Formats: sequence, structure tokens, C-alpha cells
Amino acid sequence: MGTGDLLLMAPQRPISYVLDNMDVLPVRLNRAATCAVAEDLTGVEAARVRFVMSRPIGPAQVRYWKSAVGHVTRNVLAHDEIARQPLIRADAFRLLASALITTFPNNALGALGERAAPGTFTATPAVLRRAVEFIDANAHRDIGLAEVARAARSGPRGLQHLFRRHRDQTPLEYLRRVRLEGAHGDLVLAVPGDGDTVSAIAARWSFAHAGRFAVEYRRVYGRSPGQTLRS
Repeated sequence: MGTGDLLLMAPQRPISYVLDNMDVLPVRLNRAATCAVAEDLTGVEAARVRFVMSRPIGPAQVRYWKSAVGHVTRNVLAHDEIARQPLIRADAFRLLASALITTFPNNALGALGERAAPGTFTATPAVLRRAVEFIDANAHRDIGLAEVARAARSGPRGLQHLFRRHRDQTPLEYLRRVRLEGAHGDLVLAVPGDGDTVSAIAARWSFAHAGRFAVEYRRVYGRSPGQTLRS
């Protein structure tokens, strides 16, 4: 192994290496939870997900993995107030799990990006309504695509297809928008001087990076979150 190399190791398998003057950054993810994310992304049953090689697929995937780890390290783990937020911890895990699934070969990877075959899509707008209602009522909780799909009584891929078809967005994009609206509501109701801050409210609604939250907030509401908080 050389500088910057990645290696996927199964914790239950013994492995030995001789490392000479090398820094190692271990990232440990719960296998069952990672496979559940794979099921969310691909529709392949979590119990059937298997990683088949220990080295990354290619240079682009290596860059993606390092970017994901860097984001979580710098913008989540480095800030205690943010890292304590359950929604942000859950989102950080999903990001790393998704990066792992994309970076290292596995039997679910081929399902990524698949679309329903012509003539096989049978979901009705009622599915979309149930999904939207569930997201609206539970955006403050740790929910992901699997939970939304179960509430809508749909498969994850079918639900994504339905959202794209009728709303030109994914379920998780809609969830993020609802959370942005929740943060906006908290900013409007906050009393200046009572201790609420933009970063604390953003973190409460799963926005770990205050700068990106501010950019997204301004794009939607035409002003900075700080201006709303102070008004």
C-alpha cells in the first residue's frame, strides 16, 4: 500500500500488515446499517449485500470517499454542538455508507442508477401523497428513504421514480426542503437574546455546515438566516 491508498477490511476476518512510518485513518461503519443504506439506494435486500473486493473501483471513487470522510471530519466531528445532533449524525453516517457502497465493489452496485423498465411502473399518486404527508409530519426525526417508502407503501426505487415524475425531485430532496422550512420557522419564532443561534437552529434541522445552510437559505428566502433571526 502507498500514500493515500484505501483498503476495505471486514472486522470479523483476521488480517495482518507491516506498516513502516505510515499514518492510518480508520473509518469503521456498522455493517448491518451500511447494508440497510445499500438497500435504500439499490433495492437489493440488505441481508444479500456482499462486498466482493477490498480495493476501490477507481480513482474517481477514491476522491469521492476522501471527500465524504473529509466533510464529516471537518464539518461534523470537529464541532461538538453539531456532532451531538441526532439528525446530523444519521446524515453523516448515510453519507459515509453511500460513499462506501459507491467506492468498493459489491453485488448491489449494479442496481445503482437503474430505472424502472417501460410499462412496469404502477404506482399511483396516492403513494406520493402518503410519502409527502409522512415527510411533512416527520422531517424533525431521523428518517431516510426506507422509512418514507414504508410509510407510502412503495418500494424505494418506485418511490424515487414517482417523485421525479410528478415533482421533478427525489424524496430526500423534498425532505431537505421541508427541513429548510422548519429551520426558517424556528428562525422566525426565535427571540433575539434568548440563546438561539443560526448554527444551532440549522443543526437542529440536520444542516451540519452553517455556510452551506446560509447559501441555501438565501437562495430560497432572499435573505440570510441571520437577518431573519434578528428581525
